[in-house]
Amino acid sequence: MTIVPTDAELDALSQATGARLLAARQMLVTAESCTGGWIAKAVTDVAGSSAWFDCGMAVYSYEAKQAMLGVNPHTLEVHGAVSRETVIEMVSGALVHSGAGIAVAVTGIAGPGGGTEDKPVGTVWVAWKRRGGYPRAEVFHFEGDRDAVRRQTVAAALRGLEHQLA
Repeated sequence: MTIVPTDAELDALSQATGARLLAARQMLVTAESCTGGWIAKAVTDVAGSSAWFDCGMAVYSYEAKQAMLGVNPHTLEVHGAVSRETVIEMVSGALVHSGAGIAVAVTGIAGPGGGTEDKPVGTVWVAWKRRGGYPRAEVFHFEGDRDAVRRQTVAAALRGLEHQLA
């Protein structure tokens, strides 16, 4: 059974993430494809987020991923936008192109179209990285409509940040 986070649950996750970032004296940057800036919106809905949120980039096209995050065109050509390789380059590029100390990046297929046999709708890659550290990437296979996939992606991204900050 798919559990889709509510607005209240996303707000609670955002508040907890903000508290951890503040305690760690870290600034966050987001690089978002399938969520279109929803992670950035969720965290900036928290009052005082300017103390721990640096910036967010919504990068849907290959060109935007290359220009704003430095994703290698070869990576996109060979592996596609929805891949471990691409999300790792996205999260690393987000740190390079910001003043943040920790980053989260997401890329996936929220639907309703766009899925393939090997990358069905609901396939989402999320990566986290601290400045000077190694990236961690995880693939998720979410169920539900576009809104459900995107909500689950935001929640997974925020939960992963908590682990990075633990």
